[in-house]
Amino acid sequence: MTAAAPHRPAPDVAPTTSPGPAAGRPAAPAAGRRLLRSLTRALPLSPALALLILFLAGPIAYCAYIAFTDLQLTGQAHSSFVGFDNFRTAFHDEAFLNAVWLTLVFTVLSSLVGQNTLGLALAALMQRASKPVRTLTGGIVITAWVLPEVVAGFLLYAFFRREGTLNAILHWLHLPAQNWLFTLPILAVSFANVWRGTAFSMLVYSAALGEIPKEITEAAEVDGAGGWRRLWHITLPMIRRSIGTNLMLNTLQTLSVFGLIWVMTRGGPGNRSQTLPLFMYEQAFQNSMIGYGTAVALLLLLVGSLFSLVYMRLLRTEV
Repeated sequence: MTAAAPHRPAPDVAPTTSPGPAAGRPAAPAAGRRLLRSLTRALPLSPALALLILFLAGPIAYCAYIAFTDLQLTGQAHSSFVGFDNFRTAFHDEAFLNAVWLTLVFTVLSSLVGQNTLGLALAALMQRASKPVRTLTGGIVITAWVLPEVVAGFLLYAFFRREGTLNAILHWLHLPAQNWLFTLPILAVSFANVWRGTAFSMLVYSAALGEIPKEITEAAEVDGAGGWRRLWHITLPMIRRSIGTNLMLNTLQTLSVFGLIWVMTRGGPGNRSQTLPLFMYEQAFQNSMIGYGTAVALLLLLVGSLFSLVYMRLLRTEV
């Protein structure tokens, strides 16, 4: 018989417990860590944010306050709060309503139709043109864009005036001449804005057209699609976002055009070319009604904001 193995007591097994934080070291709250991380990431943007508040949000807030007062440049010791009186005066002022209408006409003709359409046409034509033609055309169009607004205004004034270049050309062609700045002032300043601002649209659309794969257009051409069908069904849908961006930027720039119209017509004759920026200037600095002029400026800012919201809504739509 074999001897029995000696009995050994089983070792004690410690109960299983869930791990926890070390004694004396409380865990930092997750929300606090996330907040600290967000602040750290936003720190490099703080100088730009401070400049925006100082030079953009601050003046806009001050102008919003002035728009609700009767502040004047002369003949007034203290201004008082008048509420919405300036805005009610504006919407009952025929000159203001005329300025709103002329601003819409000027924006549609020179920006939405003129600069946008001509810029797209030039960009499409320059894609097929030879290098010397592209260089010459691009140089001429961009030169008009980089000219200061006042210089461009004087050039177009010399072109449209009674003894100007346009009437000289019409006389050489044995066609009747006329005083364009008197008979059709809003069309003259719209054409001037198209001449000066088309280069921006041309550059935007040149970059957009260059991103379209050539294989797509070549395949459509092989399938028998003509130029207009390729433009409507391929080119325009593929550059839709560039069109929206260009329209938004051109519209905002055109709404604020002042120097070009002031040099050419000063809003005349009468008020037949007086857009909202010129009407605002007249009320604030010629009639000394700073409060009323600032209210008009605030309405112009609201119009620009509405246009921006519409375009940004369109830009969110995927092609």
